[in-house]
Amino acid sequence: MTALEVICALAHDSAVAIVITDAKVEKPGPTILYANAAFSRLVGREAAELVGSNPRFMQGRETRRPALDQFAQALAAGERFHGYLTNYRPDGSKYVAEIDCHPLRNAEGRVEYFLAFEREVVRRRGRPWGGTASRFEPASVSDESLTPDLKLLGAFQRR
Repeated sequence: MTALEVICALAHDSAVAIVITDAKVEKPGPTILYANAAFSRLVGREAAELVGSNPRFMQGRETRRPALDQFAQALAAGERFHGYLTNYRPDGSKYVAEIDCHPLRNAEGRVEYFLAFEREVVRRRGRPWGGTASRFEPASVSDESLTPDLKLLGAFQRR
């Protein structure tokens, strides 16, 4: 079993939206190689139509260019990206996604894939405290916390 197959097996039943893309940052890439059911529900599309597509389909009018540029720069540098993007579902409804994207490297250290954890968040009311990340909180809180395996991968943890 390859490392990618192991990750897909761990991600399959996760309550957290997980998507894996190839490492091609330049257009038309990256290409979605795997999306779990939680990701499918988040973006409002069937997993079968997600595989082979580009994640840019979620972008729309209020998707901020500076955030996209930051995301692209992190991926091009083979670094982790943690941030927030306004995305859109096929019905036109928008949502803010917290995205925690990690490069997955091969034995030689070259980035082969990107593994992203995503969840819908809402803006908190009032003044933020503790940094910019405190401006958002999960839109719905699952009674299932992150599995120990996902915690080991560092999903949604500050560094």
